[in-house]
Amino acid sequence: MSNRVTEMLGCNYPIVQGAMGIISNPEMVAAVSNAGGFGLLATAFADNVDIIRDQVRATQKRTDKPFGGNLFMMNPLSDRFARLLAGEGVKAVTLSGGSPKVLIPLLHELGIKALVVVPTAKVAVSAEAHGADAIVAEGSESGGIQGYQGASTMVLTPAVVDAVKVPVIAAGGIGDSRGYKAALALGAEGVQVGTRFIASLECIAHATYKDLIVQSSETGTDLLDRGRLRIRALHTPLVEKLIHGQLAEDRVFDEKAMEASWLNGDAEAGVLPAGQICGLIHNVLSVREIIEEMKS
Repeated sequence: MSNRVTEMLGCNYPIVQGAMGIISNPEMVAAVSNAGGFGLLATAFADNVDIIRDQVRATQKRTDKPFGGNLFMMNPLSDRFARLLAGEGVKAVTLSGGSPKVLIPLLHELGIKALVVVPTAKVAVSAEAHGADAIVAEGSESGGIQGYQGASTMVLTPAVVDAVKVPVIAAGGIGDSRGYKAALALGAEGVQVGTRFIASLECIAHATYKDLIVQSSETGTDLLDRGRLRIRALHTPLVEKLIHGQLAEDRVFDEKAMEASWLNGDAEAGVLPAGQICGLIHNVLSVREIIEEMKS
């Protein structure tokens, strides 16, 4: 398949792996690219460039295919990460978590394509005006960080397609061939997939995290308010306490809590981000099996 997304990213299939924080490990990123998709390393929680350099080089040892990174605008080191990625040969990144207008000119100067994640058609138009090379239209079904305004992927995708001229990649609620084909039918030229890749053999997320995704229903997630943003996460006893104000939030959203829950499987230590697509995920497969089914 050849379209504007595959041509821009240099991949065989317009399937982009979502930014998945500390579990966006080189093994999984490389597996996505080796299977014909476009893997993404995440930088949102990184606090120095050496971490990102090590991850890029670890990924390069596992694939000779193109892969990218996600730059989180709220991270003050995003510009330094951009320069590092460019120096290591990365040619495309997604931008999320804030306005991309300051970073896009730098990315273009560095020879990097900017794919901007947006929650509304209005924000998509603004991103295009600032030079976005593509738009990732992320519906409210998606897991992890999102804003307070946004529509479902079914509504948002065609609205963004109608509003901009650059390629549109649909995200949120996509995890199998039905969602993939639906996104293309809505006018998107590619998809971004997150939660489905957590439940993959190559992802370093703990087995407990993966099992909870597999066991969850389509109503098994909650949105947690975090001031400027919200987080969609699996409904757990910990999340229930947070919703009812029975637990101090600070201790469950820091790096220690993420490591304990995401990597070590302690569901009472921190929240476990996931999208509503978890209700359609019934097994843990290899990345290649996931991509092969999606494009079938």
